[in-house]
Amino acid sequence: MENNNISVGLDIGTTKIVAMIGRKNEYDKVEILGVGKSKSMGVHRGVVNNITQTIQSIQQAVQEAEAAASEKITDVTVGIAGQHIRSLQHSDYITRANSEMVIDESDIDRLINQVHKLVMLPGEEIIHVLPQEFKIDGQAEITEPIGMYGGRLEANFHVVVGQVSSIRNIGRCIKSSGLELEGITLEPLASANAVLSREEKEAGVALIDIGGGTTDLAVFKDGIIRHTAVIPFGGNVITEDIKEGCSIIEKQAELLKIKFGSAWPGENKDNEIVSIPGLRGREPKEITLKNLSKIIHARVVEIIEQVYVEIKNYGHEEQKKKLIAGIVLTGGGSQLKHLKQLVEYITGMDTRIGYPNEHLAGDSDEDIASPLFATAVGLVMDGLKRQERKRVEDVEEMVIENQAEQTMEAQPEVVVEEPIKERRSFLDKLTERVKEFLDNAE
Repeated sequence: MENNNISVGLDIGTTKIVAMIGRKNEYDKVEILGVGKSKSMGVHRGVVNNITQTIQSIQQAVQEAEAAASEKITDVTVGIAGQHIRSLQHSDYITRANSEMVIDESDIDRLINQVHKLVMLPGEEIIHVLPQEFKIDGQAEITEPIGMYGGRLEANFHVVVGQVSSIRNIGRCIKSSGLELEGITLEPLASANAVLSREEKEAGVALIDIGGGTTDLAVFKDGIIRHTAVIPFGGNVITEDIKEGCSIIEKQAELLKIKFGSAWPGENKDNEIVSIPGLRGREPKEITLKNLSKIIHARVVEIIEQVYVEIKNYGHEEQKKKLIAGIVLTGGGSQLKHLKQLVEYITGMDTRIGYPNEHLAGDSDEDIASPLFATAVGLVMDGLKRQERKRVEDVEEMVIENQAEQTMEAQPEVVVEEPIKERRSFLDKLTERVKEFLDNAE
């Protein structure tokens, strides 16, 4: 296999940075060649707040992945999340000059570019514009308008917005780490691609990705993304609370949470106690597991309730918008004991833990299929998809050039292939803008 078939996902998280190298195998599954992981210094609640430290962490993760895969990394697909992300619904329309011609790519681009002109708050930039369904001359619920006739083309859009400065800072970190930015993707979308099945997206599902600094939500229904939100709390605040509540240091709090923590206090007997070594010659501390679980429970309930508010904002309580597949939990925070039961109890929705093995090759390493790596796996998949699109476009250009030389007989062939080139993602355009900005800033 030539080298250009590999793709690298870079998940810049609050607690860890993961670089993951993958490629498609002959069964169209993703094969992970190497993973590097470093402690994330300089990221707070999903937003870079110390460039120098973030660069060091990125380089460390990248070197580790390169060593594991014996591949050199040049381009990366990076995830963007953080507390500055918000999403809104917007509908827009264009009137076509000539309704005798079928609707094509350029009409949709025109419509999307119009949405890009929406006036945002100062310092905000549109990251994704995702068309949901189209209307042509008032006929609703059209999912693929290309090839149809009509004068007025309108669509509902899911628009995701984020802070320009945060996006540029990420670009800066990547460039300074000696890497090229191949693409930017919204992290909840990346995780969703790695963890959810097509059936779940059809039936209606809410993906909750509990990370270190933020909890991301993505809601799908009828196979289309309907709502995204980022809640600025994650596993870190649970650790903080344990630290404060038990007067111990952060490292001990984190270990307690992972080893003995539970989101359901009723599970622990009163006499279960953990002893923690004191600092430098001080007495060890004794902590009851019941208290530990109470602390965790209080904070987890708060996080889940905020997410549930967002699920209701999407409209889960309307019959037509019901999420039949319920909730899927992923991310490092989803490994907390009895979390699934608690989420079901609070929301009354079916819940499962999501592992990113939906598209991974069968012989993948156990560790990689951990919820911890959901975002990274999703970013690798996204990079691979981007490369495929590029290859299809290159092939199409060749086909078109060849055709120009020959007669026009084979015309229908190309028309069939059209939709693959599908809307050059706004993220691609955004990536180019970030690249341009960085080149000019040098």
